[in-house]
Amino acid sequence: MRSQDDAATVRIGAMNSNRRQLLIGSATGALLPAVAQPVAAPAPAGDRMNAIALEERSLADLQADLAAGRVTSQRLVSDYAERIQRIDRRGPTLLSVIELNPDALAIAEALDAERRAKGPRGPLHGIPILIKDNIATRDRMQTTAGSLALEGSQPPADAFVVQRLRAAGAVILGKTNLSEWANIRSSQSSSGWSARGGLTRNPYALDRSSSGSSSGSGAAVAASLCAAAVGTETDGSILSPSSCCGIVGLKPTIGLISRSGIVPIAHSQDTAGPMARSVRDCALLLGGLVGADAGDAAMGGAESRRIVDYLAGLDANALKGARLGVARQFFGFHEPTDRVFAGVLTALEKAGAVLVDPVTLPAIESIGDAELTVLLYELKADLNAYLAALGPGAKVRTLADVIAFNERHAATEMKWFGQELFIKAQAKGPLTDDDYLKARALCLKVARDDGIDAVMKTHRLDALIAPTGGPAWCSDLVVGDHFVGGGSTMPPAVAGTPSISVPAGFVHGLPVGLSFFAGAWSEARLLALAYSFEQTTKARRPPRYLATVDSSA
Repeated sequence: MRSQDDAATVRIGAMNSNRRQLLIGSATGALLPAVAQPVAAPAPAGDRMNAIALEERSLADLQADLAAGRVTSQRLVSDYAERIQRIDRRGPTLLSVIELNPDALAIAEALDAERRAKGPRGPLHGIPILIKDNIATRDRMQTTAGSLALEGSQPPADAFVVQRLRAAGAVILGKTNLSEWANIRSSQSSSGWSARGGLTRNPYALDRSSSGSSSGSGAAVAASLCAAAVGTETDGSILSPSSCCGIVGLKPTIGLISRSGIVPIAHSQDTAGPMARSVRDCALLLGGLVGADAGDAAMGGAESRRIVDYLAGLDANALKGARLGVARQFFGFHEPTDRVFAGVLTALEKAGAVLVDPVTLPAIESIGDAELTVLLYELKADLNAYLAALGPGAKVRTLADVIAFNERHAATEMKWFGQELFIKAQAKGPLTDDDYLKARALCLKVARDDGIDAVMKTHRLDALIAPTGGPAWCSDLVVGDHFVGGGSTMPPAVAGTPSISVPAGFVHGLPVGLSFFAGAWSEARLLALAYSFEQTTKARRPPRYLATVDSSA
């Protein structure tokens, strides 16, 4: 759960207007050679004729291909691995994938055999999925959150979401790069950079940020290096890279998806979530991730155990009669982006939506400092607990150990930015401190009780809408991120309620997303509204891997 904002999240004095981080450099050398080659090995000779075009292929398309025998899961693994080598490691050199799973072909072979013997387990059977490198796997891959400090450590078990994916028959193809430690280390960081993985590039313009902290997941999905991926968010880390990379990303209600086995920032806001090129694929992957986990304290409510068919709720006419509150306080940061969203509002009205314009979330800009206080307190407690459970190969067991490791390896870990947020977190006391308790209470009151819940009730809304953020900025390792607009990710992040970003248009060829957000457990309704908007506008276009923006666009 690291917010790509995480860094931004973390920087939060400017948390409302800023958000997201990335970087653009060349990678550090040995990123995946040792593990990539086994996965990229050709499929068996008898399977070599069964190749399909992977670009923009949906989960439903791939499942239909598998069902019809046009391709095997082994073939998909082999072809995706080859595409990753061609686009991610060479060619445009996106550096979105930090590691490939050396056992993926063997897993796919077993799933192909199971399909022949018993049929598919479900819509994810045999589908290669990428997951963020802060999501634990108990296998031959590493789980490092992009940090050299976690190289060689062994998580005690698969993260619960990985268990869910494996049970659904998905193939964990590999791990994606991210903003190191999910952007919680420094307020001067560049989104998408990690010491282990280098800088992730944006597939739409290679000199631009892919935002963060789920930078690699966003870029990999956009570039069709997988059909879908799993990201994590604390504040904006799924939504912002989805917007900047022209894909769909959903940040669910806290407690809908387990956080067990995910390198933490803060338990009050951390969550995993699906990232895909369409709302339908996002809904399908969400269904594969949900499930009650007794090990996650946030999953105690009955709502978190509800069985919901998210696909069944998708409705191309969902916008008709829907009341949408236009959160104008998150508009007006960039004239070209405003022009795109003027068209978005027109499209929503033509689709039958009732726009309540404007609505205001009162005092939301006032809680940036309180949010950061909560994150720093919880970072120390939660990260210490995670690190203490690592196996004997772990180099670090506490946040203090990580800080000391970074100081010893400053030439690689702190070449571009420091760790002042880690140091501030280390100075915090226990979660019983008044400062923490008051900050958390203020956050919930402003963002949830007096914010999203109150505004939704007062105006009888189905959802609130706002730009997810502005277009991607140029990556700059020296200066760090310089966001354009944003802030709409913070209310649902702090409130623990869901939000979805869906492609809305382009600014000089750079994608921008529209966010729908609402009260807790409203994922099905938000997916339906986003699907209706997607089908109405069909705004997404595949990336062209340009060196820089197309001035004619």
